[in-house]
Amino acid sequence: MTDDERAIRDLVDTWMTASKAGDTATVLSLITDDIVFMLPGHEPFGKAQFAEMSKKQQGMRIEGSSKIIELQVLGDWAFMRNYVDVTVTPPGAAPIRRTGYTLTLVRKNAEGRWQLARDANLVA
Repeated sequence: MTDDERAIRDLVDTWMTASKAGDTATVLSLITDDIVFMLPGHEPFGKAQFAEMSKKQQGMRIEGSSKIIELQVLGDWAFMRNYVDVTVTPPGAAPIRRTGYTLTLVRKNAEGRWQLARDANLVA
């Protein structure tokens, strides 16, 4: 495994750990300013809308896993296919489980850190 592949895997692990902890600041640091998220049934959206959506999830318990199925590094860009299994439990409500695949593009920034740049989430 190359250093870049390890760094990208660490990025995914950090994302999952920060999400479980409700650490929105860390999650936001893992995405580019020009990020584009794509979800079924929604218009693509960027970092500001993601931050707003994250605020609404405060107090929710998030448990999950992400398994990288394919990872290809192409210079300062890379793509990965993941299988995600996430359960979100809102306060006082029943858990909601979502599973499925994502296709994510990551980009190395000027400081040499990998960040999410595009994410197509097919989790249902």
